[in-house]
Amino acid sequence: MSYSENVKVAMQSVKGNKLRTFLTAIIIAIGLTALVGILTSIDAIEGSLNNTFSSMGANSFTIRNRGIGIRIGGGGQRPKRYKSIDYKQATEFKNSFTFPAMISVNVFATFAGTVKYGNEKTNPNISVLGADENYIQSAGYKLATGRNFSQAELEFGTSVVIIGDEIKTRLFPNLDPINRTISIGNNKFRIIGILAAKGSSVGFGGDKVCVIPLYRAKQVMTIQSPSYTISVMSDDPTQMESAIGEATSLFRNIRNLKIADDNNFEITKSDAIAQTLVDNLKFVRIGGIVIGTITLIGAAIALMNIMIVSVTERTREIGIRKAIGATPLVIRRQFLIEAIVICLMGGITGVFLGILIGNLLSMVMGGSFIMPWGWTILGLSLCIGVGLVSGLYPAVKASKLDPVESLRYE
Repeated sequence: MSYSENVKVAMQSVKGNKLRTFLTAIIIAIGLTALVGILTSIDAIEGSLNNTFSSMGANSFTIRNRGIGIRIGGGGQRPKRYKSIDYKQATEFKNSFTFPAMISVNVFATFAGTVKYGNEKTNPNISVLGADENYIQSAGYKLATGRNFSQAELEFGTSVVIIGDEIKTRLFPNLDPINRTISIGNNKFRIIGILAAKGSSVGFGGDKVCVIPLYRAKQVMTIQSPSYTISVMSDDPTQMESAIGEATSLFRNIRNLKIADDNNFEITKSDAIAQTLVDNLKFVRIGGIVIGTITLIGAAIALMNIMIVSVTERTREIGIRKAIGATPLVIRRQFLIEAIVICLMGGITGVFLGILIGNLLSMVMGGSFIMPWGWTILGLSLCIGVGLVSGLYPAVKASKLDPVESLRYE
């Protein structure tokens, strides 16, 4: 009997046991959906992270009083937290740094602000950020409409604000927000600009933000002992290390550090933040593989049980095939192909659903369509492997049946 005939017989058996086949294929599909879906979603998250931080440029870095502190799982060390960088130190650095670069200073006034306009208001999850004229570019934002801060507004701390896209959507669904007055907490601000939609940046709330002049933020701040963040974007990407060296030297002097003292601040490249996040996603990837593997093991056990039952039910059929000349090899091959066919039916469904779930997440995050060929090939290969492992024992058992005893089986 040829392979094509084996496949035909396997398909006939599948059609004859539709319910059992469907249930087994569904179990396999769930396992592959979990595996491919999670891994495709991680690819989408990585793409979103890289796009988010690449918009800031590979030639930028930040100076903070602490490390970025992104940890998933129990690994790694807690980042050190040093004395806060105050307003005087941050502005002194900006005015004294002579290296060809764009400097931006910003600080969070609050992480849980509520924005009101008329009878409408947002949830208390709006970040209010004090920033200078360079913040929008250094943070990778773009203005959808309106303008940036003027020098006079920055110098005198005028009550003006640039709002994120989500605030515009929530408070001004059918209105032009420019030059309208909103309340942030107990303070009123006039809208002068709207940021283009940036997305949540994997939960960082990139569109739930209000940017106000840096000096004004000092006046309305609710955070005790705030620490200012300094962003530096070098004009020449090839001079990044030189820029970091110059910045380190200058800021050590500003912080009054002696030669023997360690740095009491952290300098972090923008792409290092993305890389840290991507590295930590390995725990999620491992979790997805474990979940998918456990489900596939369950599917393999279920399939093996079904195939053993199938061998028992088809004992007489096996006897007839042997009586007309089928060899043990042909019988083994028939049952193995049958197991693989059932696995592939579930596998193809699972891979399709996994890719669909992953790409839905990618669309939500503003990414493009992802076709994870590697995970698709891996998933289908696992299906074939599960079919071989699950079908081997029933196939061997079927091939060893005595033809005479099988023909007598009732």
